[in-house]
Amino acid sequence: MTTDQRIQQRIDQLAPAADFFPGPVFVHDLRTGGIAYMSQVGLTALGTTLPALRALGSGFQERYLPPRDAAEHGPRLAALLAPGSNHEQVSFLQQLRAGAGQEATWYLSTVRIFLRDEAGRPLLALTVACPLHPLSHVAPKVARLLDEHVFQRQKESLFAQLTRRERQILQLLAQGKNSVSIANELFISANTVITHRRNINAKLHPETQHELARFAYAFDLV
Repeated sequence: MTTDQRIQQRIDQLAPAADFFPGPVFVHDLRTGGIAYMSQVGLTALGTTLPALRALGSGFQERYLPPRDAAEHGPRLAALLAPGSNHEQVSFLQQLRAGAGQEATWYLSTVRIFLRDEAGRPLLALTVACPLHPLSHVAPKVARLLDEHVFQRQKESLFAQLTRRERQILQLLAQGKNSVSIANELFISANTVITHRRNINAKLHPETQHELARFAYAFDLV
């Protein structure tokens, strides 16, 4: 049996059950970076057809994922498929849209290796995407998680400017400590803490103290 025949056989095994899933089910051809299969649920959500998706090749990411998600998709798959990786699957939040300029929908997606060649190299990756609707169907905790995820992605370039000491002070500020307490804990002067706080505010541009603390939570300082 040829490689293409093995791939088609695997897809034929999946297809009868794929439309029972509440969200898109799709298969990446890892040789080309394109889509080899997508369930009808997914095709309807994206407003396309399977032949059209296959014709896009690796252009699928640029067309149907927001720019940031498109840039991150390759590294996610690379981490999963890297030689020696112990991960058979990875899960992450992502957005899919019907096209450029269209409103994107949040999904919780899980990707796993779906087929390997005779040498053990991955050929296909299977993705199951579950749609998340924060306003109507998602528990408040998950809605907050989505909100934090968006905040983190929007602010990570600002957070990256902080020095190790500034992150340390931000962590203590988020814990409710004042400048004097922080100075005593870090064995520095209160004036030095105040200078660091001024620098933190200049780099992060928080509109409120609550937003400043939000940086600490979003980037796992507390």
